[in-house]
Amino acid sequence: MGKALRPKGWLILLYLLPGLLVYSFVVLLPILAAFRDSFYSWTGGPKKTFIGMDNYKELQDEVFWTAFVNNVLMTVYGLIGQVGLGFVFALLLMSKLVKMKGLHRTMSYFPSTLAPVIIAFLWMMIYNYNYGLLNGGLRGAGLGEWAQSWLDLTGPIVLLVSIPLSWQNIGFFTLLMLAGLSSINKEVLEVAELDGATGIRKAWYIMIPLAKPTLLVASLLCIANNMRGFEHIYALTGGGPGNASSVMALYAYETSFLRFRYGYGSALAIAIITLTMLIILLCTLVMQKRQNESGGAL
Repeated sequence: MGKALRPKGWLILLYLLPGLLVYSFVVLLPILAAFRDSFYSWTGGPKKTFIGMDNYKELQDEVFWTAFVNNVLMTVYGLIGQVGLGFVFALLLMSKLVKMKGLHRTMSYFPSTLAPVIIAFLWMMIYNYNYGLLNGGLRGAGLGEWAQSWLDLTGPIVLLVSIPLSWQNIGFFTLLMLAGLSSINKEVLEVAELDGATGIRKAWYIMIPLAKPTLLVASLLCIANNMRGFEHIYALTGGGPGNASSVMALYAYETSFLRFRYGYGSALAIAIITLTMLIILLCTLVMQKRQNESGGAL
């Protein structure tokens, strides 16, 4: 058989061009427009007033940094509840103890197909004080004094709004982990079992080290998803009580479309992109450093 012909560079570019044009129109141009508008004072009318870096100086805004901390907390909860539990569920689905694995995979992924607003309304009913499933369960167990108006609690509110997001996305990360774990050489696992590494020991010493590239990808996806979280917070609490559950995207939305400060809202959007990229870069560098120190394993 003859050698496969490699497409020429201009042909590859031609194939990529439609996707690049769509990506540029949907993503790159809005980012560039937001960066330009961030240097103006603009309320949506035809007149824009150039104010230089004043919008960025205003980023000392306490509400914005409260929202940033909430995003970071949501990311931490997401890494535990989405990536961590997704890995555990993937291990369970790979075990011989679980039957009907195809059904479990399908059902676990189903919440990922729902819109975040639907997820928010489902969990709003779960958290409801009068007829919510959570308080109903507590009352049925004789723990009625623990019943709360959960979404009015200031302290644990970030955790409470993170649970629906984890519930929605855990199926996606479970399937992602399954794909990574399925690529592990079966002979390595069989040798480990012959050496006495079973259960938790096999997962900790064999499967986690070999699946760390997948864990890295999943962690970065989780960080990006939680740092840009908006829809379910908007539908679930609207950032309340007060600003206790506000996130950066929600604050930028309110600033732009409720207070009509499009210039400052654009500066907030650029700040969100910058902070998210810095956190992802920092996490990537830390993991690469650990990889180098361990001699090739993350």
